[in-house]
Amino acid sequence: MEKWRKVFAVGFAVGACGLALTACSNQSNSSSSGTKKTLNWMEQAEIPSMDVSKAVDRVSYEQLNNTMEGLYRLGNNAKIEPGLATKTEESKDGKTWTFTLRKNSKWSNGDPVTAKDFVYSWRRTVNPKTASEYSYLFSGVKNAEAIVAGKKPVSSLGVKAEGNYKLVVNLDKRIPYFKLLMGFPLFYPQNENAVKKFGKNYAMASKYNYYNGPFVQKGWNGSNLTWKLEKNPNYWDKKNVKLDTINYSVQKTPSTAYNEYQSGKLDAAVLNAQGTKQLKNQKGYTIRKMASTQYLQLNMQKNPDFKNEKLRRAFSMAINRNNLANTIGGANQPATTFSAEDMVKVNGKDYTNLVKNNKTKNVMSYNPSNANKVYQQALNELGKKKLSFTILSDDDDTSKKAAEFLQSQLESNLDNLDVNVQSIPKKTRLNRAMKGDFDAVLTGWIADFSDPISFLDLETTKNSYNFGKWSNSQYDKLVANSKTTSSENERWNNMKDAERVLLEKQGVTPLYHPEEAWMVRPSVKGIVFNGAGAPYSFKNAYVAN
Repeated sequence: MEKWRKVFAVGFAVGACGLALTACSNQSNSSSSGTKKTLNWMEQAEIPSMDVSKAVDRVSYEQLNNTMEGLYRLGNNAKIEPGLATKTEESKDGKTWTFTLRKNSKWSNGDPVTAKDFVYSWRRTVNPKTASEYSYLFSGVKNAEAIVAGKKPVSSLGVKAEGNYKLVVNLDKRIPYFKLLMGFPLFYPQNENAVKKFGKNYAMASKYNYYNGPFVQKGWNGSNLTWKLEKNPNYWDKKNVKLDTINYSVQKTPSTAYNEYQSGKLDAAVLNAQGTKQLKNQKGYTIRKMASTQYLQLNMQKNPDFKNEKLRRAFSMAINRNNLANTIGGANQPATTFSAEDMVKVNGKDYTNLVKNNKTKNVMSYNPSNANKVYQQALNELGKKKLSFTILSDDDDTSKKAAEFLQSQLESNLDNLDVNVQSIPKKTRLNRAMKGDFDAVLTGWIADFSDPISFLDLETTKNSYNFGKWSNSQYDKLVANSKTTSSENERWNNMKDAERVLLEKQGVTPLYHPEEAWMVRPSVKGIVFNGAGAPYSFKNAYVAN
């Protein structure tokens, strides 16, 4: 899940080190192959979890994507590449998949990675006792929904090991995006010995886990702001892993990150609004387009006033999304849909273009006079003269700035409305959102895979990520139909119609689509970046001299 990052306008005096880009980097890690073995990277928030079954956010998934491995890896543009599966067989009806696993893959403790590790991991995730927020993604795997609901035993899940190196998956229905799911960390294997050995400490710190990916994690204690990844000597494809070490640090303030970049302490830094403007013509300037949407979610269970559709529509029309995107910096684009733009094409056209019509455009467009008119109508229907609520956000720079912008817009454009802002650490904000302990929350979503269903699933009535508890039977039916129809055209139409319902009724209020601006040293090569799922893969990355 993508979080918010506040940015302050700061002066960027680009000195010799910043312009030279590589001149200030550490030269002590050279090798005979002409590459350096150490990369210094940043995250924009702490790691909430390294548990495959329980991780829910972008930072955690990036770590899992580099320390763990599933049936497939995702290359550039979400291209399916070999992981643990050496052979894949699909039945004609698309309901049975058989994967043959490589025999030379090991966990970091020396245990072989087998089909039983997948069976154990998947069963653990759908087990209601695990309370995985992501278990809904197993919908379509035989009996998964019934197991999550506590109606069938975990052992009935449609996955089995035939010997050590053959995994068979049975589905209730064909899943069009099944192979993309298999490259997502939620479907990675887990070492049962590790889970049992470490007990309640499992995956709560680097030392309480076993890894089967290109790197092993070291130095994370569950809450600190620095850690590192080291090359995994047991990884089956270690010969193609060029880096020995990736040093991570959490940088919540872009100006600080850029200073670290200039001094050679970081090989990449995210930029704020000022930096984006001043450095866009410099070598190393890089745009990272995310399959992501940042949005405002109102808690209709805690505050019944938010069930009023006119109220939600008024909030949406009171927000100038263009100014918001410009204010928080980067290369962010104002949102007109919930699904991210340029994520998938339908008959040669971007899916989001199918969604937009006059009704969605009206409710997603800035119209302060009409917003206040509709707001006053909502107050009359509610029998109230004024309203007040608090927006919950993360405590990084961009999050706080976004929350303050919304506070200003809503209070300025809607009479008799008081809005407060509460900014707290990301992990705490996530926990409160999941518990429903908020009035309104600023949150975001990065698609797990390149398909609109990754967004639309979130707002179905029973989804664990539907923090605001918005519910609409027509929407639920359309999303469900999109998963069961055998017609591709009908599937796209179902999703399009569902998203129109969501936007017109403002089940959530989309704000902007992130496009992050970074400075990345030109000497850094081989990074795989995908806007969906776990963004960065460093398996084949290296730093040239």
